[in-house]
Amino acid sequence: MIELVNPPELGQPKGFSHAVVGTGRTVFLAGQTALSPEGVIVGDTVVEQFERALSNLLVSLHAAGGEPTDLATLTIYIVDVDDYKAHGREIGKVWRKLMGAHYPATAGIGVARLWDLEALVEVQGMAVVEPREGLAD
Repeated sequence: MIELVNPPELGQPKGFSHAVVGTGRTVFLAGQTALSPEGVIVGDTVVEQFERALSNLLVSLHAAGGEPTDLATLTIYIVDVDDYKAHGREIGKVWRKLMGAHYPATAGIGVARLWDLEALVEVQGMAVVEPREGLAD
């Protein structure tokens, strides 16, 4: 279970939470890019790649027994920050489609490049999930 904490002294966050408090099993999620199961980056735009990368992260989270609302923190590594910001509205639509109105503690970090040269964005996160039947504690 997680609780979003947004102190009024820091102002109202948009698209993230200032802090998250969690109780349960911690799930560390590896960085995910827009890799297909065949090991190929798919999508030509940052929006397409963001959708695939976040979807891949959520597949891992689901396999570990979690849901999008269990995501406590997310780090977004961005090759071209200006391009990412220019497509903020479209990325926001992707976010709402995959995550709803859940906004974990989030950071966006500009990087020179990612492991796969074609990758424009990578997402990495941590979640706190309740113990579920069939999964080891």
